[in-house]
Amino acid sequence: MNLRLCAAAILSLLTISSVQAQVRAPSRLPDPRTEFVRQCAPRMLGRWEHPEEVCGCLHDHAAAVVEDRDLREALLRGISETGVPTIETDWVPAAKQSEIGATFTKIAKPTLQCMFDPAKS
Repeated sequence: MNLRLCAAAILSLLTISSVQAQVRAPSRLPDPRTEFVRQCAPRMLGRWEHPEEVCGCLHDHAAAVVEDRDLREALLRGISETGVPTIETDWVPAAKQSEIGATFTKIAKPTLQCMFDPAKS
């Protein structure tokens, strides 16, 4: 009887410890902005004096003016992959491809501001 009681106590302690460990250590998802800057900055090296600043500014100001999620994600992908604002048509649903030109018009001013004077954005 004592053996069963001890085994049950040990099993319950292990279960409680396991649950507490899961509660204390939630999975850490990368911050989307930080991940974008991490991917973007190497593309900006040699072009700009402070690549992280330029990438952060593009994320926070240029891409932020794009309300449509699909267009915004495509723009962020283009910047992080090429180092310049670009959107490939196959990155955007067919129904929204006609909005790509207007999106570039919308981001022109904040993009130039980010690239040439990111501290003022």
